[in-house]
Amino acid sequence: MMKLILTIIFTLIFYLISKAQQPYLVKKINEKITLDGNLDENIWKTAKPVGKFWEYFPKDTVRAKYNTDIFIAYDDKNIYLASKAYSAGNNYIIPSFRRDFRAGGSDNVTFIFDTFHDNTNGFVFGTNPYGVQREALVFNGGTDNSFMNFFWDNKWQSEAKIFDNYYTCEMIIPLSTLRFKENSKVWNFKAYRFDTQANENSSLNQMPQSIIIMSMGFTTPIEFEEPLKITSRNISIIPYVSGIAAKDFEKKIDNPNKLNFGGDAKIAITSGLNLDLTINPDFSTVEADRQVVNLTRFDITFPEQRQFFIENSDLFTGFGSYNTNPFFPPTSTVVSGSQIYSPFFSRKIGIALDSTTGTNVQTPILYGARLSGKIDDNWRIGLMNTQTGKNDDRGIRSANYSVGAITRRVFDRSNISAIFVNKKVLNAKETDKGLAYNSVAGLEYNLQSVNNKWQGKLFYHQAFAPTLGEDKIAHGASLNYITNKVIAKCSYEYIGKDFESEAGFVPRNNFFHFSPTIGFNIFPNSKIINRFSYGFSYDQYNLLGFGKTDLQAGPFVLFSFQNTARILANLNKNYTYLFNDFDALRANGQKPILKKGSSYSYTNINATFITDSRKALGLAFQPLVGGYYDGNIISLRGEVNYRFQPYGTLGLNFNYNKIQLKAGENEVVVFGPKADITFSKNLFWTTFVQYNSQFKNLNVNSRLQWRFAPVSDFYIVYSDNYNTDIGGAKNRAIIAKITYWLNL
Repeated sequence: MMKLILTIIFTLIFYLISKAQQPYLVKKINEKITLDGNLDENIWKTAKPVGKFWEYFPKDTVRAKYNTDIFIAYDDKNIYLASKAYSAGNNYIIPSFRRDFRAGGSDNVTFIFDTFHDNTNGFVFGTNPYGVQREALVFNGGTDNSFMNFFWDNKWQSEAKIFDNYYTCEMIIPLSTLRFKENSKVWNFKAYRFDTQANENSSLNQMPQSIIIMSMGFTTPIEFEEPLKITSRNISIIPYVSGIAAKDFEKKIDNPNKLNFGGDAKIAITSGLNLDLTINPDFSTVEADRQVVNLTRFDITFPEQRQFFIENSDLFTGFGSYNTNPFFPPTSTVVSGSQIYSPFFSRKIGIALDSTTGTNVQTPILYGARLSGKIDDNWRIGLMNTQTGKNDDRGIRSANYSVGAITRRVFDRSNISAIFVNKKVLNAKETDKGLAYNSVAGLEYNLQSVNNKWQGKLFYHQAFAPTLGEDKIAHGASLNYITNKVIAKCSYEYIGKDFESEAGFVPRNNFFHFSPTIGFNIFPNSKIINRFSYGFSYDQYNLLGFGKTDLQAGPFVLFSFQNTARILANLNKNYTYLFNDFDALRANGQKPILKKGSSYSYTNINATFITDSRKALGLAFQPLVGGYYDGNIISLRGEVNYRFQPYGTLGLNFNYNKIQLKAGENEVVVFGPKADITFSKNLFWTTFVQYNSQFKNLNVNSRLQWRFAPVSDFYIVYSDNYNTDIGGAKNRAIIAKITYWLNL
């Protein structure tokens, strides 16, 4: 009898496990799907939902209060996806018609297809109750918000419709938009939803709050009824025509009106491997970077927005070291994944040093070619070559950039990667101030555990150049352990004194960096506080043979509230040794600077406060108060936004810094109002003004975008710069550009 009982128990357990692991069957259809948001096609009436949703916030142990039914089908050309999102009412938050909106603070549902079944990379598609689209690429397992690229753009369609107590959406995603292995049958699928009325975030797969909701470690397998085939050539041509009229008032130059031609091409070599080509690309309509006050002694990074460099960008830029914050996901003012070092940084392409002014300026890109993607389930490759133009009047020479990368998956989610980067200045001599060529070769191991508790990296890079010394290596390692109760991370980097990467991001060299962090999470049974975290962070730089050069260490506390507001506060003990003179007052040399060879110990407090994201009026605020070198600082940075849905937002970005040192004092202010108006899902107007007291400059930028066809746009961009010190315009330009996406 006992044997019989045990046999029944084990059989039942085996059955339940097997049933839980069974993939969702995606049926192949012949019927036509009318894209209107009405789920009245026969397939949607008869198909079984992928599964029931689990609550992620405010709890992660119960089913969602309001479920979301998801259905998937396909034919030889498209993936069809439908959803029905139940809700408490129809009082949805739709900030605007702006494409590629962020999930937080709005109602939406998001879907991710992991087409190579590796739980590491995925294609993101989402929509809100008004049918506004969002798409992105997720990489590095989606373990940090910085590992989702919203600048990716491609062809697909969607419609949504609101009913009583629920809304629906339908999507048609061409197979040509995705990259996948031909004859594959099994993908991974992920879905999550933000429900502002229930104040609930939910996920198709149950997952802990300590893991970011987009993590690719929690997915559902889906199996297609028949193997997927490639039925078209999948070639896209994207030509453009642009015209610019500009004037430089300071140099009293009327620049001749210019008419530019160029374009891109996307050619599918295989179902997973894509060739991108560009000739004379024009990036004049890419949104301008927000101006900031950089209080550090080193360069900072801004995200790559240029389309040619976006798809599979992690193959090239994912090398090196990141500093991520697992306790506080970012907003537009809080950067989570800041780059410490990378052997390749694509924004270096198209930027060159103007020898007449000593400043970096834009330089044209003559052409670019990029082969990237998956060879099979285990191998990814990336090859890129670009050529920039010259400007003899500014002492700028033509340069060639070449990058090769390869990645091999090991175990379930980890990989081993290699990269080679080369920058060559054409017609340069080794005696020139700039290097004739500079190369970096590197090898990395990236760890992602199956249970999502362990993440890490190990890398070794070597630089090559005719004028470099012997210490031209870079290496590092990191290891993170993440659970709902404990989050621990530790990392180190060593960058040799002779290490240089002309095509990379190396803000400093000749250091050893050590950064451990330990934190603990408490989820109280409270109607006010959702999560309380506390811990200690430590960040130190050393120079071998010298000792400590930089230190920032201290305790932190985090309060996450049930209404989505958050407060993070740090008490920092700082130490800084200066190897070079430093303009700590940010006065552009107009006031005394701190001298090299001096050292400083000081203490300050910094915090981040973000209000309820569901409210029409929102505030993100970051104060820094206390010691600063041999004096004090009061720094207030943040943004205020007012939402008048669904037509857009009015905002104000601000950055006020009052610095008082023994050598003097200074106030540095950067602020700017911004209006983001969306007349429809196809017509957008963004205008912002940026005043920067440090550079005595007032910048006005206004951009009108009309998406007249899928991924086809007409732009008008107006920019103006004024000298606020002596008055008068500095330069002015107006640009018109049209692009069209043509599938062959």
